[in-house]
Amino acid sequence: MSEINESAAGGVEPAGAGEAANATGVMLRDQIEAALRTVFDPEIPVNIYDLGLVYEVKMEDGGNVKITMTLTAPACPAAGEIVHDVQQKVEEIQGVMDCHVQLTFDPPWNKEMMTEEARLELGFF
Repeated sequence: MSEINESAAGGVEPAGAGEAANATGVMLRDQIEAALRTVFDPEIPVNIYDLGLVYEVKMEDGGNVKITMTLTAPACPAAGEIVHDVQQKVEEIQGVMDCHVQLTFDPPWNKEMMTEEARLELGFF
């Protein structure tokens, strides 16, 4: 399934500051995941997150987010629309300043990457 990573900030933090930053990071991570669950391939009635198309989300200093994702097929006609939708929806989240989406086809997507719910909805059981 999709993995969401948070990059660690370097430096010495005052007591309690790490806990507050961690709580903020968890909340932001949850908001990013929720936003990704609203993005759909126009030809598939399941969101890209549950399809397993999102390989990694990295939250960096300054509110920058980098998303590595794939498509169900390299020649997907909706690729530009999907990438734009991901970027736009993530950048609408308070605390996100910039979202960069990197497409990759390594490893290639397969239906085993989908959540159980997605496989059930698409009848792959």
